[in-house]
Order: sequence, then structure tokens, then C-alpha cells
Amino acid sequence: MDLKNLPIVMNLFTDIGKIEASRWDFCAGQDNPFVSHGFLSALESSGSVTAERGWQPCHLFLETEDGRPLAATPLYLKSHSYGEYVFDWGWARAMEQAGRPYYPKLQCAVPFTPATGPRLLVPEIYQEQNRKTLQQTLLNGMLQIMQEQKASSLHITFPTVQEWKDLAQPGIMQRTGLQYHWQNRDYSDFGDFLNDLSSRKRKAIRKERKAAQASCSDIRWLRGSEITPEIWARFYSFYLSTVDKKFAYAYLTPDFFEKLGQLMGDRVLLSTAWQQDELVAAALNLEGQTTLYGRYWGCKTELSHLHFELCYYQAIDHAIEKGLSTVEAGAQGDHKLQRGYLPTETYSLHAIADPGLRRAVEFSLRDENRAIKAEIDALLELSPFKRDIP
Repeated sequence: MDLKNLPIVMNLFTDIGKIEASRWDFCAGQDNPFVSHGFLSALESSGSVTAERGWQPCHLFLETEDGRPLAATPLYLKSHSYGEYVFDWGWARAMEQAGRPYYPKLQCAVPFTPATGPRLLVPEIYQEQNRKTLQQTLLNGMLQIMQEQKASSLHITFPTVQEWKDLAQPGIMQRTGLQYHWQNRDYSDFGDFLNDLSSRKRKAIRKERKAAQASCSDIRWLRGSEITPEIWARFYSFYLSTVDKKFAYAYLTPDFFEKLGQLMGDRVLLSTAWQQDELVAAALNLEGQTTLYGRYWGCKTELSHLHFELCYYQAIDHAIEKGLSTVEAGAQGDHKLQRGYLPTETYSLHAIADPGLRRAVEFSLRDENRAIKAEIDALLELSPFKRDIP
């Protein structure tokens, strides 16, 4: 199908439940779980993402005149900057000091999810030229909504590197960030991975794993229907405990996790720790076709090194067993470096309507992006891997 002269119908949905799951997922594909209809629907239907909470859904969906799905993008009109992990508080403050509003703004993202993935959802079946046409149509649609809603800006956060390159154009600014990801070098087991590390780091990790496993009677993975409503309720209490310890805000409602299990099935996994029959700690993961994504963690009481075991080492074990290429263990955390998770660039794109703020941001991003590259280079010098491992 050649889209060059084909009329494209653009629809805006303020409720993802109004879009058939099969039509959305045709555009989203199967690789990244966070852009699936199931994940986004769990956020909205649980009341975690609503206009009242500052996330007004306004998803774009492209189709042909006869109703064939073409492309989609998750999009939200925001009244604050919480839950995004790409910080623009300084930009908002500059606008406030200038006496102009920064909110509302448009956010093309997965709420509360700092995980890299496609943002402009175009089915793989389309050839490059058609893909670019659909991407540009979605981008133009977002910029149009930005203008109609008198939004200050558009932010596309945690896109793929290819989207970051493809969408860069006059008026669209590129920004980089930093996370720590683990890469599978065709390891046969965890011991094979450890053999790539320096002797001192191998010993430290073995010591941590031994202490963690001694602190509980059982560590095991639960997937899909194995995660009962009672376990989800317990996990929610862990989630709240972690939020309290970080003096953070509980973005997710009690219904979210159980809805996630219902809608996402076997793509949802918990790495769990038990003392006899009592669940004492757990880490939530979602599985894509190539990547295991770590999201939330919590525990009843602090146990020696159990956080590292459930969130990092168990994730590596699982990725090796399933042949996954990458583990993304969430935002921040330079403590991940010495556990084999190396610094990795993340990406975002930004359009700002106000010309004065736009010029200031363009200037600051030149320095910021260079600083991120320099920081990654410096961190790689501290890599736990042997010097002959690239």
C-alpha cells in the first residue's frame, strides 16, 4: 500500500478503552510491553492516569478512510511535570518567572515509565517511506494539538534512538539522558557472566547473592496467572512502602497491578522472596521480545542485599535463561554499574512554542548533551568488566 496519495484520517481519543485493543496493538507491535493497549489501559481503567491526576489522555490514531489502522501514539495533556523522569522543572520555572504559563503541555510518553521504546507506533509491515510519512503525520498532529490547546510545549520522552534521529528537524530539539542497562553477550549462565568481570567484582557479587539467598527460605519467579489477587495486594503494600521511604508520591492506585496482571498475562513477572509461606519482597518486571524491563520493587523489612538479588541478579538470570538481549532496570542508580549494568544513553525530543524559552533551551542542551556523553565515558572507565571486554 502506497500512502503517498492516500487520504489519512486522524482521530483523537480521550479514553484508550474506546480504541479496540487489536487495532492499537497492530500499530504497537509485540516487542515493547509498555506501549501495548493492555498496559496503557491498565493505567487508565485503574484511575492511575486521569485528567484529575494531571494526565488527560488524547491519543492519536491514524486510519484509512475505510477504517484500516495505520499508526498511533500515546499522548497526554499535562498540568504538571511529575511522573516523567525527563526533568523540565527549570524550563517551567523560567516561564513562570517571565509571567507566562508552562502548563498545559503535551507529553508523548508512557506514564510513570522511564523505559526506552517506540513512541510513534507504526506497524513493521510498512516500508521506510510509508513509515516516515506516518511518523511525520503523527508529529504534525501533535504539534497541531499543541497549538489548539495553547500548550507551551511537546515532549516525546524515551523514544528509540532511531525515532530520536528521524524526528529531529527545525523546531524539534534533541536531548539525551543516562540509564544503566545490562547486555547479554551470549552467556550460558550467570557464572559465564561473572567470568567477564574482574576478580574483585566477581567475589563481591557472589558474596551479595549468598547473603541475599540466606535471608529467605525461597526465591522464585511468578508469571501471569500465578500472581494471585492476594499476591498483588501484598505487592501493592510493598510499592507503598518504597514510595514512603523515598518521600515520593504513589502514582499508581491499588487496582493497577491486578488489572495489569489481567490484561498483560504472561508478559508480567514477579521475582519474589519468601520466608516459609510469607511473601517478604518482590520486584515487578515486564517482558518484551528482546528485553526484560524492571519496574517496581518493595519489601516487608530490609534484608541483606535482597534488593540487588531480586532486581538485578535474578533479572540477569532470567534474561540469560530466556535468551533476552537486554535488562533495563529502571531510572537512575549508579550502584548498578558495579553489578554489570553499564551507562547507556536515553533520548527525548522537545518542541517549545515560546521563542525566548526555545532559544534558551537550545543553548543549554548543547552543553547538557555534551556533559552526558562525557559522563558516560567517565563511568565506563569504572566498568566492572575485564579491560579486554568491550
